Amino acid sequence: MITLKYFARLRDVAGKGEELLDRDELTVAELLDWAESTYPGFGADNVQVAVNEEYALKEDTIRSGDVCAFIPPVSGG
Repeated sequence: MITLKYFARLRDVAGKGEELLDRDELTVAELLDWAESTYPGFGADNVQVAVNEEYALKEDTIRSGDVCAFIPPVSGG
């Protein structure tokens, strides 16, 4: 199982703050594709993913037991 955490507007899009994904292994790109198909309007092209509290690249591998956080774009002033 992979733990997924949603922040800011992504929490609203997913309708939850956290969930478990029953997968043994996938890439960050595959996870983003899954999120976009599961939650239309997710905006996967603009979302960063942190795996175990470190920013990940799209080709990085996520394994069972990892914790992934979806981080939307942030703006400030």
